[in-house]
Amino acid sequence: MTITVDGPLPGPFRWSIVVSEHRDGFALDDALTHALREIDDHENANGRIQLWIRHVDDEADTIAAALGFRRYRDLWQLRCALPNRDSGLVTRAFTPDDLDDFIAVNNRAFHWHPEQGGLTRAAVEATMQEPWFDPDGFRLLHEGDELVGFCWTKVHRDTDPNLGEIYVIAIDPSRHGKGLGKPMTLAGLAWLADHGLEHGMLYVESDNDPANATYATIGFSRHHTDRAYELERA
Repeated sequence: MTITVDGPLPGPFRWSIVVSEHRDGFALDDALTHALREIDDHENANGRIQLWIRHVDDEADTIAAALGFRRYRDLWQLRCALPNRDSGLVTRAFTPDDLDDFIAVNNRAFHWHPEQGGLTRAAVEATMQEPWFDPDGFRLLHEGDELVGFCWTKVHRDTDPNLGEIYVIAIDPSRHGKGLGKPMTLAGLAWLADHGLEHGMLYVESDNDPANATYATIGFSRHHTDRAYELERA
């Protein structure tokens, strides 16, 4: 499906519209106009609307702006060739006993993030039931008994080429400035390469300059941009 509409929703956005990257021969202006009418026809139509356009281009951006949407967030997908370099770190696989420690580190590292922050046990356990979940690809870094970083990977077998994703990566804020971000990323990429993947990818906020600088030194480059917009309906 090229476009989906979801709502009413809890949280800051009452409605969500998502436009996929598969839209050749697709009249985006007509589809978005129809989606807005669908929302207007609902008894709970008021509130903020979030629009995500995957693989955004100038034409799609112009159409969104003409309909009143204001861009507010760019998410970059970066890719690199595998194998990469050795990380020099000793990591181990995730186990269920690590769940609370992982959530604590994650929420300290992503307290600012609109999706990854405020992670709950229930949310992680639900993700662990996904068919792609592999605890061996969820690499943990410890200092003694203390979890100080992690690199959670995901393998996409339904893409051409197959992609190995750095799904979530973080270093505990207490260890920031110690140069662990780059080798932690490399540890995840090494695991993906060891399991037959020839391409790695990850998503990063376009304005996260420190992370983007680190990823550039590893060899990542931007593949495409997913852009988020907002629209307030009184």
